[in-house]
Amino acid sequence: SLASTAVTCFTRGLDLRKETEDVLCPADCPLWQFYVFGDGVYASLSSVCGAAIHSGVITNAGGAVRIQTLPGQENYPAVNANGIQSQVLTRWASSFSVTRSKNTALEAVGRSVSTARPATGKRPKKTLDKKAGNKDCKADIAFLIDGSYNIGQRRFNLQKNFVGKVAVMLGIGTEGPHVGVVQASEHPKIEFYLKNFTAAKEVLFAIKELGFRGGNSNTGKALKHTAQKFFSLENGARKGIPKIIVVFLDGWPSDDIEEAGIVAREFGATEELGMVQDIGFVDKAVCRNNGFFSYQMPTWFGTTKYVKPLVQKLCSHEQMLCSKTCYNSVNIGFLIDGSSSVGDSNFRLVLEFISNVAKAFEISDIGSKIAAVQFTYDQRTEFSFTDYTTKEKVLSAIRNIRYMSGGTATGDAISFTTRNVFGAMKDGPNKNFLIVLTDGQSYDDVRGPAAAAQKAGITIFSVGVAWAPLDDLKDMASEPRESHTFFTREFTGLEQMVPDVIRGICKDFLDSKQ
Repeated sequence: SLASTAVTCFTRGLDLRKETEDVLCPADCPLWQFYVFGDGVYASLSSVCGAAIHSGVITNAGGAVRIQTLPGQENYPAVNANGIQSQVLTRWASSFSVTRSKNTALEAVGRSVSTARPATGKRPKKTLDKKAGNKDCKADIAFLIDGSYNIGQRRFNLQKNFVGKVAVMLGIGTEGPHVGVVQASEHPKIEFYLKNFTAAKEVLFAIKELGFRGGNSNTGKALKHTAQKFFSLENGARKGIPKIIVVFLDGWPSDDIEEAGIVAREFGATEELGMVQDIGFVDKAVCRNNGFFSYQMPTWFGTTKYVKPLVQKLCSHEQMLCSKTCYNSVNIGFLIDGSSSVGDSNFRLVLEFISNVAKAFEISDIGSKIAAVQFTYDQRTEFSFTDYTTKEKVLSAIRNIRYMSGGTATGDAISFTTRNVFGAMKDGPNKNFLIVLTDGQSYDDVRGPAAAAQKAGITIFSVGVAWAPLDDLKDMASEPRESHTFFTREFTGLEQMVPDVIRGICKDFLDSKQ
């Protein structure tokens, strides 16, 4: 087959559909952002292009590779090779290997894109495409520029030049990126909307015409204003296309940007920052400072070299981790059996299992949240979804759970958790999951309470150990019950289930978004 799949730096083995697939890896992927597990044989959780570079099949210049699906295995090793440190994984359900692609057509395509230029030095005129713009970079972008006395007239003009260069390089067009500009000073002013211009020339002219407003820098206010007014459909925002706010900051804003950042994210916009002196401030404003959202430029002079990397960032949307992924958009409640049959040392293993599942998620006030309830005949909320908003605090709270010891009323405990723990989360943006861990027969009915929980929008995974009856576990689990029910004879078997539970949550999350 000559057909090949164009992939991004972040496509994983499990995102590919075929047994054998030829893919074309892009150039210049940031090596430090690759997740790779194993060596030679890679867990399908790994980035395919990352694995290809790690194994030496291609370099960071990209190229065609063939991905072959293999069965899962245990103990993928961590090996440092070709600039990538792969990680250990105890076990995963499927793997892949990477070889050079035998696909000559694909190789040629790869080469022509990167090196071939018409020999005459004159490029063939592309009249049609100029209007359409860069179709590979579909985004609605607001440039939030600093118009305060902080920056002053002269640096304001340098900032305008920079924005102009970025706008031109983006490849604005009817099918490509659309941009608008908001000036932040005492009061935010929308200078032009997404819908006003669809050609780079017009945008450039509009940017040149911008006047400096002066006043205090209320970036937070401007960010809120932009999130609420600028990205409306009547002002030209397009459905299903990433909304990005690029915030230019010179110095330190005088108002509360943290709250504004939360408003912007709830609205579905991701943010980028340039020209900030204070890293702590950047952390507050962006989803998470992973080198992706915050972007430092030492001065406004000689900023041309920053144009291209910023454009590449704005165009690689998969990487906009603020976007909803299963890792940052779920609430997971753990319902823990504290009955006397569990025993102290096994209870520790249960807590370890919970920590390992929780660890995989991005926990924050605007990201994923974790709660835990322990039950015997009684129920005790160990902590609710709003108690801890960092991973460290959640993990330490899990470690500090004290074993109750007593009977087993699982049905009651499910009703209690639905009402008291998930009640507050009902209309929130995150998808709700309940993981029930039990080692025995419940003294009460589990079917009714589980059905009510599911009706309230909670997906249930049941994890049974030792004497937990399969019928109970299946009665509690969400549909399809097979994939939502886990069982192990021994408490030591819990550790092996961690990746499967995480994958189950992510699969349900993705299915709910389809």
